[in-house]
Amino acid sequence: MTIAGELNLDLIFYGLPAELPPEREILADRMMLTLGGSSTIVAHNLAALGSRVGFISRVGDDPPGEIALQGLSAGGVDVSKVRRVAGSTKTGLTVTLQRKGWRNMVTYAGTIFDLNFEDLDFGYLTDSRHFHFSSFYLQRGLRDRAGEIFQKIKAAGLTISLDTNDDPDDLWQGGLRECLSYVDIFLPNAREARQIAGTQDLQAALSLLADAVSLVVVKNGSEGAIAQRGGQTFSSPALKVESVDAVGAGDSFDAGFLFEYLRGSDVPACLAMGNLAGAFSTTRAGGTEAFADREYKEEFFRSHWVQLGR
Repeated sequence: MTIAGELNLDLIFYGLPAELPPEREILADRMMLTLGGSSTIVAHNLAALGSRVGFISRVGDDPPGEIALQGLSAGGVDVSKVRRVAGSTKTGLTVTLQRKGWRNMVTYAGTIFDLNFEDLDFGYLTDSRHFHFSSFYLQRGLRDRAGEIFQKIKAAGLTISLDTNDDPDDLWQGGLRECLSYVDIFLPNAREARQIAGTQDLQAALSLLADAVSLVVVKNGSEGAIAQRGGQTFSSPALKVESVDAVGAGDSFDAGFLFEYLRGSDVPACLAMGNLAGAFSTTRAGGTEAFADREYKEEFFRSHWVQLGR
């Protein structure tokens, strides 16, 4: 499958107080610098699960860009179409201040905003069976033409999945409705689904979105995940694990779900693998560190997949 999206790093601090008083030096008890960005996490973790993944992006000609590029390549993703661009705009970075059960996230978008329509090699993107698009509201250089992108990819015979992730402006517009007409799998979390559908009732939101997309999959944290295809609803419980943080858990769910989908599995199996991948990602810092350890990944998936009856 192919992905066009953001490639950046996450810097995560742990052990911080709930309130950060001004003009004080606050000490974290540990930190992690790791691959970040929803598109990046989906790509890396899909490749770790065994899918062939091609990636188009931009990074700055700077050390963070080199670290991100090497990390994604080491994860088995084809990065031959990632451009390193010199200039004043630097590679994007998200700083996460992790507390117990919640977090603050501050993102410097940098090159995330710069990826544009002219960067896309449609011959490369369509030399695949499936195209995935994450971070709809961060990809400002692509968002205005996302409908056109989806139309061209659909015309080439690919299936399409979309995860908007959060809208920093909290408006949930930007041509999303037009784009959904081309989408085969829509993968919001519960808050995003409610905001997009314009209702605080999750079941109502699911039904409204299912009128626009053939398969809607909603991630709901500790409640697991639910999906609707037409009038048929599916659910899968969350897996209980010892969690380090939830950074990238939703993106890891996407990777697990899409891995099974591309293998031709039914919706219940896709949901179960999505929950398994999402839970697994939380057992180590950041969104990709658990998946980068092959032996750990294989043992975890082997033992827990059996527990799920798969």
